[in-house]
Amino acid sequence: MPSAEPISDTQIPSPPPDLSNKLPKLIPRRKQDKSNEAPLKPPPPTPALPSPPKTEDVKYQHPTRRILSKKDHDLFLGSPTCDLVTAFVFGLSDSVRQTTVSSVQKAVKEPVIDTIVNLLDEAEQAVALCPAEDAGGSRFGNKAFITYLDKIETLLKPWHDKLGVTGAAAQDEVSTYIFHSFGNKTRIDYGSGHELNFLIWLLCLNRLDILPQSTFPQLALIVFPRYLRVMRVVQSTYYLEPAGSHGVWGLDDYQFAPFLFGSAQLVHHPHIRPMSIHKPLILEECSKDYLYLEQVAYVNSVKNVDGLRWHSPMLDDISSAKNWEKVEAGMKKMFVAEVLGKLPVMQHFLFGGLVPAVEGMSTEDETDVAGEMEETEGGQGQVTPEGGMKHVHDHSGKTWDDCCGIKVPSAIGAMQEMKKRQGGESLRRLPFD
Repeated sequence: MPSAEPISDTQIPSPPPDLSNKLPKLIPRRKQDKSNEAPLKPPPPTPALPSPPKTEDVKYQHPTRRILSKKDHDLFLGSPTCDLVTAFVFGLSDSVRQTTVSSVQKAVKEPVIDTIVNLLDEAEQAVALCPAEDAGGSRFGNKAFITYLDKIETLLKPWHDKLGVTGAAAQDEVSTYIFHSFGNKTRIDYGSGHELNFLIWLLCLNRLDILPQSTFPQLALIVFPRYLRVMRVVQSTYYLEPAGSHGVWGLDDYQFAPFLFGSAQLVHHPHIRPMSIHKPLILEECSKDYLYLEQVAYVNSVKNVDGLRWHSPMLDDISSAKNWEKVEAGMKKMFVAEVLGKLPVMQHFLFGGLVPAVEGMSTEDETDVAGEMEETEGGQGQVTPEGGMKHVHDHSGKTWDDCCGIKVPSAIGAMQEMKKRQGGESLRRLPFD
């Protein structure tokens, strides 16, 4: 057996070098100095809602457009009417902070609330009486919508008789707003401006002391959602095109108020966070109680790609907010800046006796601009050298024009046509890559 040979010193491996002194020392990350950063701008306050005017002081008139130039718009922004609209819309939103739909439904309802809901039921039933024409696969507006609005027009007088709006002049003024809330007869489109007309209709009823402030939670969480459901039936039947080029503010093709009212509902919620809108189980379980979640679920259902990141990037961005207070504040800022503060939107706003214009504003009689329902494009009025007004198009060089935009087919129409082709199946999700 061979003997073991001794190991020489040269064969013993040397210890590894000590590199500890060469490693950089870990330095705790310093907190960012935010002392020089501008503080976050607080949300616009809710103005005080003035008391309804005395009946004898109201001079009823058929609502018309009065914001036909930048000067008109500036006059409006500094007017009591602007504060009135803001006070009413924000008042509805504030009335449902931390409030669920079910809690309002369980409360004792004012009789007028049931009356309004019944009127909206009739509006939905009228869709069945005016079936859509064969669209031939087209996803653009269906001309049967004109017949539907003609039917709605015949219902306006009996509706307002039931509400206690008496007198031909009063009915003409108030009914104009709800008539315009269903969409545009000529353009066969619908957008958040039409939604605003519905809110102004409710404001008119408030000015007539028919809807006192005690009804505000019921208006926001019972009446308004019923209106939303009617409009979804109308949109899915007549393929109403978005009134804007790409959905107003990129938030939603058609609606804005559900996000304002809905974010107020969710303020201080114990477990639903803004990021929760990406969780299908949360949407399924909680959308019946919260307008924001319900509207997100509906938007998801009518898009042909899966994921808010792709079809609703603004909603996706908003979901990264830390809490619902920031979302609510952002929605209020958006309403003031992007609705009331935008001339291309407010040029369609209608003024009458209950929601009066400011002295010095232009009138439709002074212009060659057609009435809101007759105008084929929603262009901006501009003073001519002769002193009159004319329709002009605002081409500012952007990807999407802020004026009339381009015709965009209805996403709901695309979904409905696909269902027909596939025998009633839901729209197949398509990969985005």
